[in-house]
Amino acid sequence: MYMNNIGFSLWCDFVERSFLEGEFKELLEKNIVNAATSNPSIFKSAFLTSEAYANDKALLKGKSPKEIYESLAISDIKLAASTLLPLYEKEDDGFISIEVDPFLCDDAQATIEEGKRLYSTIGFPNVMIKVPATQAGFIAMEALLSDGINVNATLIFSVAQAKECLNSFQKANEKLIEKNPNVKLPKAVISVFVSRFDRKLDDMLKKLDFATSRVGIMNAMQIYHLVESYQLPNVRTLFASTGVKGDELRPDYYIRELLFKNSINTAPLPTIEAFIENEKMPKEIVLREDEIKNFFDSLLANGVDMEVVCDALMEEGLGAFKEAFREILEALK
Repeated sequence: MYMNNIGFSLWCDFVERSFLEGEFKELLEKNIVNAATSNPSIFKSAFLTSEAYANDKALLKGKSPKEIYESLAISDIKLAASTLLPLYEKEDDGFISIEVDPFLCDDAQATIEEGKRLYSTIGFPNVMIKVPATQAGFIAMEALLSDGINVNATLIFSVAQAKECLNSFQKANEKLIEKNPNVKLPKAVISVFVSRFDRKLDDMLKKLDFATSRVGIMNAMQIYHLVESYQLPNVRTLFASTGVKGDELRPDYYIRELLFKNSINTAPLPTIEAFIENEKMPKEIVLREDEIKNFFDSLLANGVDMEVVCDALMEEGLGAFKEAFREILEALK
């Protein structure tokens, strides 16, 4: 764990074969990162641009595009999982996430079946199955966690989504404990996307003379409060989408502003590198829930409806993952 004293972990939001075989191991040895995550956009960049997959792709010629994709992805996830296994066995960390086919986001049963198949095929206990926070996804999350499979609830923008995920995890815990009171509960994370709010809203907020680069932080903070209030021993908040765009903010801004106890930040490599260069201190939660509510009331008074914004960002996020997945399959034909 990056900061044992507060239970804070830093995960790398990047997977690529040559990186996993080299630099990733060094980052783990230095206790800089404690796990890794993947998604269709990350795999798209890796599979379509890196020479590390050339031999595998040649050997898989004649397979369907999805079979090729899964073979490449599963190989990388196995490599990461085996590298991370000693950390997983030693402490509450060392996970690698793989996302189900994003085109299954509205089909609960298909998501459950694919999640179970991927987890079984990979065969490592420190794998998390990533499930988008849709109505079908909430059903799938409960089913997977109830089956002892670690879950990464992803594409979370709203408090309402986070609450649905937490309810699913709570029900799964209750089922598992009812079967075996001494069961070791599988782990779950609530992946709250952060910077996308500010990229979407800041230009408009500047014109209104309203505080910029704060909506994502405040939204993440209120979801963090919610997650902590449930007191589920196997669930942590994960702050995702924490890279910055442009030069207005320091590269590690979203890590520093969300450096909370019992939380995770998953970030791109350049963001992590910027963060470890300078002294860092845990962030105290100084804002009460009523203060956060006042911020969003003021935002609404300025014409920004967070429900509308969250819905739009969710649609855009799902669309981006689907498009990345479609482009991977097209390129692997």
